[in-house]
Amino acid sequence: MPLVRIDLPRAIEAHTALRIGEVVHTAMTEVINVPRDDKFQIISRQAAEERNLTAEYLGIRYSDQLILIQITLNHGRTLEQKKAFYRRVAGDLSELGVRPQDVFINLVEVARENWSFGNGEMQYAPASPS
Repeated sequence: MPLVRIDLPRAIEAHTALRIGEVVHTAMTEVINVPRDDKFQIISRQAAEERNLTAEYLGIRYSDQLILIQITLNHGRTLEQKKAFYRRVAGDLSELGVRPQDVFINLVEVARENWSFGNGEMQYAPASPS
Protein backbone atom coordinates (compact mmCIF):
# COMPACT_ATOMS: atom_id res chain seq x y z
CA MET A 1 0.00 0.00 0.00
CA PRO A 2 2.68 2.64 0.43
CA LEU A 3 3.70 4.63 -2.60
CA VAL A 4 7.24 5.89 -2.05
CA ARG A 5 8.80 8.81 -3.89
CA ILE A 6 12.51 9.35 -3.37
CA ASP A 7 14.06 12.49 -4.83
CA LEU A 8 17.85 12.53 -5.06
CA PRO A 9 20.51 14.76 -6.51
CA ARG A 10 21.81 13.46 -9.84
CA ALA A 11 25.27 13.09 -8.30
CA ILE A 12 24.04 10.00 -6.44
CA GLU A 13 24.70 7.03 -8.71
CA ALA A 14 21.82 4.84 -9.93
CA HIS A 15 22.95 1.73 -8.02
CA THR A 16 23.18 3.78 -4.80
CA ALA A 17 19.71 5.19 -5.49
CA LEU A 18 18.33 1.64 -5.62
CA ARG A 19 20.13 0.80 -2.36
CA ILE A 20 18.48 3.85 -0.77
CA GLY A 21 15.11 2.54 -1.95
CA GLU A 22 15.87 -0.84 -0.38
CA VAL A 23 16.83 0.80 2.93
CA VAL A 24 13.51 2.65 2.99
CA HIS A 25 11.55 -0.49 2.10
CA THR A 26 13.29 -2.63 4.72
CA ALA A 27 12.59 -0.01 7.40
CA MET A 28 8.93 0.11 6.35
CA THR A 29 8.56 -3.67 6.63
CA GLU A 30 10.41 -3.95 9.94
CA VAL A 31 9.20 -0.82 11.74
CA ILE A 32 5.79 0.22 10.39
CA ASN A 33 4.45 -3.20 9.37
CA VAL A 34 4.36 -2.93 5.59
CA PRO A 35 4.10 -6.31 3.81
CA ARG A 36 7.42 -7.30 2.20
CA ASP A 37 5.94 -7.71 -1.30
CA ASP A 38 4.24 -4.30 -1.12
CA LYS A 39 6.93 -2.27 -2.88
CA PHE A 40 5.97 0.64 -5.13
CA GLN A 41 8.78 3.18 -5.42
CA ILE A 42 9.55 6.05 -7.75
CA ILE A 43 13.19 7.07 -7.50
CA SER A 44 14.14 10.28 -9.30
CA ARG A 45 17.55 11.86 -9.69
CA GLN A 46 17.66 15.53 -10.67
CA ALA A 47 20.30 18.07 -11.59
CA ALA A 48 20.96 20.82 -9.05
CA GLU A 49 19.03 23.37 -11.12
CA GLU A 50 15.93 21.13 -10.95
CA ARG A 51 15.87 21.23 -7.14
CA ASN A 52 14.84 24.43 -5.35
CA LEU A 53 15.64 23.67 -1.71
CA THR A 54 16.40 25.72 1.37
CA ALA A 55 19.88 25.56 2.88
CA GLU A 56 18.58 25.43 6.45
CA TYR A 57 15.29 24.84 8.27
CA LEU A 58 14.52 24.40 11.99
CA GLY A 59 18.23 24.63 12.76
CA ILE A 60 19.13 21.81 10.38
CA ARG A 61 21.71 22.70 7.73
CA TYR A 62 21.34 20.74 4.51
CA SER A 63 24.02 19.88 2.00
CA ASP A 64 23.54 19.61 -1.76
CA GLN A 65 23.02 15.86 -1.12
CA LEU A 66 19.61 16.30 0.58
CA ILE A 67 17.33 13.30 0.00
CA LEU A 68 13.56 13.89 -0.03
CA ILE A 69 11.42 10.86 0.81
CA GLN A 70 7.64 11.08 0.59
CA ILE A 71 5.53 8.07 1.51
CA THR A 72 1.79 7.86 0.94
CA LEU A 73 0.34 5.13 3.17
CA ASN A 74 -2.78 4.10 5.06
CA HIS A 75 -3.66 5.76 8.35
CA GLY A 76 -2.86 3.72 11.40
CA ARG A 77 0.74 4.09 12.58
CA THR A 78 1.37 5.35 16.08
CA LEU A 79 3.50 8.37 16.88
CA GLU A 80 6.14 6.04 18.34
CA GLN A 81 6.22 3.89 15.19
CA LYS A 82 6.71 6.99 13.05
CA LYS A 83 9.52 8.30 15.26
CA ALA A 84 11.21 4.89 15.17
CA PHE A 85 10.82 4.76 11.39
CA TYR A 86 12.44 8.19 10.90
CA ARG A 87 15.35 7.20 13.16
CA ARG A 88 15.78 3.86 11.41
CA VAL A 89 15.87 5.32 7.90
CA ALA A 90 18.30 8.09 8.86
CA GLY A 91 20.51 5.62 10.74
CA ASP A 92 20.54 3.02 7.98
CA LEU A 93 21.20 5.62 5.28
CA SER A 94 24.13 6.93 7.30
CA GLU A 95 25.74 3.52 6.71
CA LEU A 96 25.64 4.41 2.98
CA GLY A 97 27.41 7.70 3.70
CA VAL A 98 24.32 9.89 3.86
CA ARG A 99 24.36 12.55 6.57
CA PRO A 100 21.30 12.16 8.87
CA GLN A 101 20.69 15.89 8.41
CA ASP A 102 20.17 15.19 4.68
CA VAL A 103 17.28 12.76 5.18
CA PHE A 104 13.92 14.55 4.82
CA ILE A 105 10.87 12.30 5.27
CA ASN A 106 7.20 13.18 4.76
CA LEU A 107 4.42 10.70 5.52
CA VAL A 108 1.07 11.30 3.79
CA GLU A 109 -1.65 9.24 5.44
CA VAL A 110 -4.79 8.36 3.49
CA ALA A 111 -7.91 6.25 3.97
CA ARG A 112 -7.80 2.67 2.68
CA GLU A 113 -10.37 3.36 -0.07
CA ASN A 114 -7.93 5.74 -1.78
CA TRP A 115 -6.04 2.89 -3.47
CA SER A 116 -6.52 0.90 -6.64
CA PHE A 117 -3.77 -1.62 -7.38
CA GLY A 118 -5.10 -2.44 -10.83
CA ASN A 119 -8.12 -3.73 -12.76
CA GLY A 120 -10.04 -0.53 -11.92
CA GLU A 121 -10.91 -2.03 -8.53
CA MET A 122 -10.80 -0.75 -4.97
CA GLN A 123 -9.03 -3.73 -3.40
CA TYR A 124 -9.15 -2.35 0.14
CA ALA A 125 -12.86 -1.48 0.04
CA PRO A 126 -14.98 -2.97 2.78
CA ALA A 127 -17.03 -5.93 1.59
CA SER A 128 -20.54 -5.01 0.52
CA PRO A 129 -23.27 -6.44 2.71
CA SER A 130 -25.08 -9.31 0.97
